[in-house]
Parts: sequence; C-alpha cells; structure tokens
Amino acid sequence: MKSQIEIAKEIAGLLLEINAIKLSPKEPFTWASGWKSPIYCDNRILLSYPNARERVANAMVAYIKAQYPEAQLIAGVATGAIGIGMLVADRLNLPFVYVRPEPKKHGRQNQIEGSFSKGEKVVVIEDLISTGMSSINAVRALRDSELEVLGMVAIFFYQFSIASENFSKEKVELYPLSQYEYLLEEAKERKYISQEDIETLSHWRLAPDKWN
Repeated sequence: MKSQIEIAKEIAGLLLEINAIKLSPKEPFTWASGWKSPIYCDNRILLSYPNARERVANAMVAYIKAQYPEAQLIAGVATGAIGIGMLVADRLNLPFVYVRPEPKKHGRQNQIEGSFSKGEKVVVIEDLISTGMSSINAVRALRDSELEVLGMVAIFFYQFSIASENFSKEKVELYPLSQYEYLLEEAKERKYISQEDIETLSHWRLAPDKWN
C-alpha cells in the first residue's frame, strides 16, 4: 500500500502532466481575487483524461473506505467537484448531492441539489482548496440541513495558513490527495522549474496576497 507522501507526489505529477497545474513564475497569472500568482490550478481539466480521473477517484475512494466507512452520502462542491464527486459516489455505491455557492433564486431555491435525509453522514469532495472559504460555505450549508459532515477530501491544497485556520475554526477534517510542498518537489525532480523558481514559488505561498 502506498504511503500518503507517495500518493501526494503521484497526484502532483499527474496534475503537472495534464497541465491542470501550470507554473509560470516569470509571467504570473491573475486570480479572480486580483492576486498575482506564479501558479494556476484548474482541476476541472482532469475529467477530460480518463486515466487521470480514474487514479484520482480511486485514491479518494480508498481513503474514504479506510477513514469513513460509515459514510452514507457524498457531496461535491459546485461546480469544480461535481464530476469527480460523482465518480467517487458511483464507486462507493452511495447517493450523491452537490452544493451550490448560494441558494437558487428561483424554483425550489435549493442550495443542495439531490436527495438526502436529515442526520445522514456525508463526506464532502472538493477539487481545490485555496483560502477554504467556498469549501467551508458548502460545509455550513450541509450542516444547516442537519447532515453530519465527517470530513472533506480534496484533490489539491495550496497550504495557505489562512485555510488551515479556517478549517480548524469550523472543525472540518481536511484530507488533500496532494498539496503545495509535494508539487514543488515533484516539479523540481521532473525539471519543470529551476531552483530559483522553487524559491519564488515558496515565497509566494507565504504571503500570496502581498506577492508581486
């Protein structure tokens, strides 16, 4: 059985191979928040690669089986985690719902789409964790609907300290398949970036809102 570090590096390499994660320290990206960033992660592209999505889904399934055998429901955070969440639910033969950022403005005004019962134990699937606020918003919606959130499993975590603080405050157990430190290790080993770039990327993560 592979160790957590082996899985983290494997998933990081996988995301680099399919260009779900792009590293560009010299020509930074601009996030929706306005932050300048030497890295851009779009895990939605994962669904276009059958082998890659299979490996990610299977890694999530193995973790959930081991850590949350009592799970009764899988919830994906819209929209990025709907696809991978559905794959995980299918392999576990569990019901699936997804959580919108806010309730719909029309119709039944649902924030949680799908069928569930109060008191069910749910594992939340997320594609990417940055500050963690959208993920925690989904957890709050589930809890407000009287579901018991066992934990969250994500594909990738930037390891921002603010995110760790947010998850700790909300008492949400987070397990990312891969995270920033292992991405840098894998990128260096594969010669995607230089040592100078590694240092730039390391500094950025410590204060991404102030980096330029």
